[in-house]
Amino acid sequence: MREYAGSAAHEGGRVGSFTVLFDARCPVCRAARKWLAGRAQLVPLAFVPAGSAEARSLFPGLDHAATLKDLTVIADDGAYYMGDGAWLACLWALVDYRAAALRLSTPRMLPAARTFIAAASAVREAVRVPEPMDGDYGDQCDDRCH
Repeated sequence: MREYAGSAAHEGGRVGSFTVLFDARCPVCRAARKWLAGRAQLVPLAFVPAGSAEARSLFPGLDHAATLKDLTVIADDGAYYMGDGAWLACLWALVDYRAAALRLSTPRMLPAARTFIAAASAVREAVRVPEPMDGDYGDQCDDRCH
């Protein structure tokens, strides 16, 4: 596996699908998963809880403790993205957000994107629970938040 820091358009290659390792103990991450899954996708997204037995089986070479700290996206060709690269890869996979992902990954916009992603990660750390919970706002979000 090789890590890419930038957008998912690596080396001019064609990405067929992404697997998104998300933190199932975080209501924000579960809401983000639901939001991503509900969008039209140019690159199909599959979601697997980070650190789970399924994730360890699918990707034995990954540092699974690290995947619980940073969003991780694995392309079908073995390339992977962590942190801000993973967030941008998720946007890049969506029909209506690819252009935004490409703009955010430019040298001019990347610092702002990184600031936003760091803030989202701080919220995630504050609301994370020891075990996945059913019925909290992350699962109930109807995508009409104001």
